[in-house]
Amino acid sequence: MPIHLTALTDPAAPTGGRRAAWLAADDGVPVGTAFLWLSDRDERRHLAELELTVHPAERRRGAGTLLFDAAAAAARADGRRILLAVAEEGGPGEAFLAARGLHRALVLVEARLPLAEADRHRLTALVERPHPGYRLVSWEGTVPDGLLERYLAARPAMDDMPMGDTGHPAVRWDAERLRAAAEAVAARGELLHTVAVLAESDGAMVGFTELVLPGEGAGDGQHYGTGVLPGHRGRGLARWMKAESIRTALRRRPAPDGLMTDTAEENTAMQRVNEAFGYLPTRRICHYRLDL
Repeated sequence: MPIHLTALTDPAAPTGGRRAAWLAADDGVPVGTAFLWLSDRDERRHLAELELTVHPAERRRGAGTLLFDAAAAAARADGRRILLAVAEEGGPGEAFLAARGLHRALVLVEARLPLAEADRHRLTALVERPHPGYRLVSWEGTVPDGLLERYLAARPAMDDMPMGDTGHPAVRWDAERLRAAAEAVAARGELLHTVAVLAESDGAMVGFTELVLPGEGAGDGQHYGTGVLPGHRGRGLARWMKAESIRTALRRRPAPDGLMTDTAEENTAMQRVNEAFGYLPTRRICHYRLDL
């Protein structure tokens, strides 16, 4: 039987955009899906982000091509100029995307710290080591009102993180977006924990690191953004914040099984920080780009 596509409505699409979806089926039996994220934010209106999956037993029958072509056409019709997709390095997705004209734009190195192997004494020593002129603060969930403006001023610390040739612009953060991000984590039953560094001289926030911890039960936590403002780099602040963040995960009951992170291949400074804590590479994720 020929494979047919059905366009679907995604009722679970998060705020800030739309998500188109397609189901590929053979005589009513699902064989693959495609989801296309279309952000409504001004700085991302040129991008479309594709997630495409075909069951391994159903590959090489044209389902992937049908799904890809439908998503690419929808992105063009919506005025998007760049289509992005992700594939694990060395996996079948890489060859599939390359055959459709996409080129590799960014490589992220994923790594995991098994918390059972974390060096608690070293973490404590790192957190308690003096950093003259600075102090740590932390919070759970939405940033407290008293730190909101300072946190917004610190967010550009990540503006220069490597994004390769993906076309991703720097994120424009405001109070509404910060609150929405924290609320989205809470809605999944998870906890957003943030550690930040304040300068003693004027109370300015000069760095932060975010960790999302799983809800009750087993699972891994996930590091989100970590950044230090340029004028305060080279002083061990990222290592200091991450040590406290890892200690928080260890104190949580039940503690996560491990902590996951991903870092751009060329961001060797952050990779060294992670390696020093015992994070071990697990896989490499390649971001591919097609100019529409």
